[in-house]
Amino acid sequence: MKLSPWLIGEILGTFIIVFFGCGAVAAAVLTGAQVGVFQVAIVWGLAVATAIYLTGSLSGAHLNPAVTVCMATWSDFPKSKVLPYLAAQMLGAFLAAAVVFFIFGDAFQAYELKNQIVRSQAGGEATAMIFGEFFPSPGGKPLDATARTVMTWWPAFGAEVIGTAMLLIVVCGATDERNHSRPQLLTAATIGLTVTLLISLLGPLTGCCLNPARDLAPRLFSSLAGWGSVPFSTNGHGWLTVYILAPLLGGILGGAVHRFILKPAYASVSK
Repeated sequence: MKLSPWLIGEILGTFIIVFFGCGAVAAAVLTGAQVGVFQVAIVWGLAVATAIYLTGSLSGAHLNPAVTVCMATWSDFPKSKVLPYLAAQMLGAFLAAAVVFFIFGDAFQAYELKNQIVRSQAGGEATAMIFGEFFPSPGGKPLDATARTVMTWWPAFGAEVIGTAMLLIVVCGATDERNHSRPQLLTAATIGLTVTLLISLLGPLTGCCLNPARDLAPRLFSSLAGWGSVPFSTNGHGWLTVYILAPLLGGILGGAVHRFILKPAYASVSK
């Protein structure tokens, strides 16, 4: 059976992003391999850039439901392809989470034993954060009452909306042919560096999701892999509102900024 190019692109591209991104988080939390948020952020950014370079000609390299929904809302991307694209992104992210879990399986057990963490009980978010985000970011430690005051629901929701809107403004602007200063060959690198910048800013607060498939599929995997209800109960309904709805809303808002502000401005200076 011959697979459609777009299917290959969305599955493989999202797999690459989650494999390297969640893998970097796993290495940082479980082994101390990275020091500071930037070292993890740059891996995420490079993963995004690599995935775009590899799959752009196959599927347009959406690799993110927020991008797909934005394109279906503000461009001529067929609405009939939205759900298939989202399903492919979820599959790629889920498979990558499984591979990360397999590679770091022994490291998970050693870290949890050393720090007396039971992944299916309160405090399991200390290692569940390797797959799905939490607010604030646990940083490899259980979230106590004091830590939770660092980032509450409303700021977390707003951060994900604004962060994803900024990402989509860059994506749309960097790929708009009317923008004569667009990076062209460096488009993927520009988008990847934007992800790095956003994670460096928002990572300690919300984990900086920006991508519902990148969060939900690994979160589902972690629940099945022993964390049980922890990935879906630690922040209450935040797993849905902050990490799925907020990025989707941010993607639509970012596309609107491009459609009604940047696009006309680019057209006016290109005449």
